[in-house]
Amino acid sequence: MVQFYSPNRRSVNRSIISVTADNLDAQGQGIARHQGKTIFIPGLLPGEQAQVQLTEEKRQFAKAKVVKRLSDSPLRVNPRCPHFKMCGGCQQQHAAPELQVKTKASVLEHLIQRETGISISAQPVIHSPEYGYRRRARLGLQYHDKQGKLVMGFRQSQTNDLVDIRHCPVMRPELEKLLQPLSLCLSSLKVAKRLGHVELVLADNGPLVVLRHLAPIKHEDKEMLRDFARQYQVVIYLAGDEKSLEALSPEIGQFEPWYQVDGLKLVFSPQDFIQVNDEVNQKMVAQALSWLDVQPEDRILDLFCGMGNFTLPIAVKAKAVVGVEGVAALVASGQYNARLNGLSNVTFFHENLESDIRQQPWAAQGFNKVLLDPARAGAAGVMSHIVKLAPEKVVYVSCNPTTLARDSKVLLEAGYHLVSVRMLDMFPHTGHLESMALFSR
Repeated sequence: MVQFYSPNRRSVNRSIISVTADNLDAQGQGIARHQGKTIFIPGLLPGEQAQVQLTEEKRQFAKAKVVKRLSDSPLRVNPRCPHFKMCGGCQQQHAAPELQVKTKASVLEHLIQRETGISISAQPVIHSPEYGYRRRARLGLQYHDKQGKLVMGFRQSQTNDLVDIRHCPVMRPELEKLLQPLSLCLSSLKVAKRLGHVELVLADNGPLVVLRHLAPIKHEDKEMLRDFARQYQVVIYLAGDEKSLEALSPEIGQFEPWYQVDGLKLVFSPQDFIQVNDEVNQKMVAQALSWLDVQPEDRILDLFCGMGNFTLPIAVKAKAVVGVEGVAALVASGQYNARLNGLSNVTFFHENLESDIRQQPWAAQGFNKVLLDPARAGAAGVMSHIVKLAPEKVVYVSCNPTTLARDSKVLLEAGYHLVSVRMLDMFPHTGHLESMALFSR
């Protein structure tokens, strides 16, 4: 076989070198310098010295693994999870919470300063419980023919293999205690080889399980699942595809999962997106309401509104609120919840905010304040329209600091001021960085 030379192909020097980490990145990797090159090293904390071996080398940076740690930081702690280092779900359980929070806030501040030229503090942070915060989790399912075993768990870092999860201390305890018995139950099903994944969700009125299956589930398997549901007081839903659900617990009546936010009751479908961290969500909504300074005469626009997590609490205080969302099921949930909570001043639109919005019906209306909560890709398609609306205040909730910094420039160039930024500790022990920013005209 002919092999062609690639000028980008670089051989990696596998020799062992000694380095000292001087910082962390948002993913929890130690950052060290060696011969003028930045090296990223998983598992190494600032101030720690280690012998490391390069695993990847680029022109500007390299990656390495720890061969032997020579010193320990006072901010190194013992991970609570027995699967840490194998499971790819958490990357930072070895770092003290105060170091994690400080690092993420610093990364956010750096990105905003680099992209906008504005130096601003991301403090005070909206804090989370260190463990037991996750009220929703999706676990993969893989059947191993050789062992005759179904593995239920999260993916290992940088592989498609699953770690067989028996404990997960970042989950709410009500969900964590289901892991072992649920794994045993699913392993005993006749359809075990044809299961896709399972989702555990904790609503305010109880836990539920959504089982994705790739083949029909026969009567005998359904009876086993019903027995599990009765024994562990959960509601089980079967998802034969991404749209249809079959509830397996008819004896409990018409179960509707719901959660509360700002005193309102929000009913959701088991497949609807809800914020994973309830405590941070409550604080985040309260902060948004405070920043918007909602008044009885306000007309407020909520873009990428989901099922109304912000929209409905805003509607309690404003004259009128319009929510725009691209997922039809979430729009339906928002409309249902508006009626449920007696809010008649809310209008939801199902529109694609990544397409040309000029002809969308909501775009012809006027608003004096705007909130937006886009996905990781950000909100490039709507920023110019927000500027045209000329709202007094804009609150931007972000799950990606890079796109937040990028979109901020549109508002700043239009004469808005970046008043405040806060880092949200939505996902402790992970590299996910959530934030929110307030702009004023």
